[in-house]
Amino acid sequence: METHTRASGTAAGPLGLGSVLVGSLPTTLMTAGAPRRYTVEAVFTRRPEADEVAGILGSGTRDALTRAGYAGVELTVSDRRLEIGGTNLEELRDGLARVLADRLAEITAEVRTHQEAAAAEFRKTAESEHDRAAAVAALAQEVSFRTSPDHAASAPSSNGSLGERDESARINVWTDEGGHGR
Repeated sequence: METHTRASGTAAGPLGLGSVLVGSLPTTLMTAGAPRRYTVEAVFTRRPEADEVAGILGSGTRDALTRAGYAGVELTVSDRRLEIGGTNLEELRDGLARVLADRLAEITAEVRTHQEAAAAEFRKTAESEHDRAAAVAALAQEVSFRTSPDHAASAPSSNGSLGERDESARINVWTDEGGHGR
């Protein structure tokens, strides 16, 4: 089984169309009863991403088809197939296929540019957050809970200084926990 992985959410290779699904064509083609226009199904070169599907079905593609003289063509994405409605094989052969291929290349480039910009923004935000967290940690390290020299000198002395009493209390806790025998 062959698998393809994506790096940073970007699909491998540009989206394109490989071939026409001959089995989906009307059975009456090249006969007297053949329809003038019909739906032609073409297979994508890879599964389109959600943003690519949105681009295919969006107004930019509609505008590109209209400018190229294919205003009556309707596109639908179905899994790994592009359904090209309101056309025929001759029209595809004579120019529509190239218009579609060019538009798919444009869509891929637009999606990749957007993905790269989003990834750069994510990296920038992550670096900024890392720097902020490091600055907070460094500032927290600068906080000291020691008594001031003035306070230690003026503290009352009953059974030794405050520092000696704290040290004695810590030793007693340590001894109570069994630390003296280790």
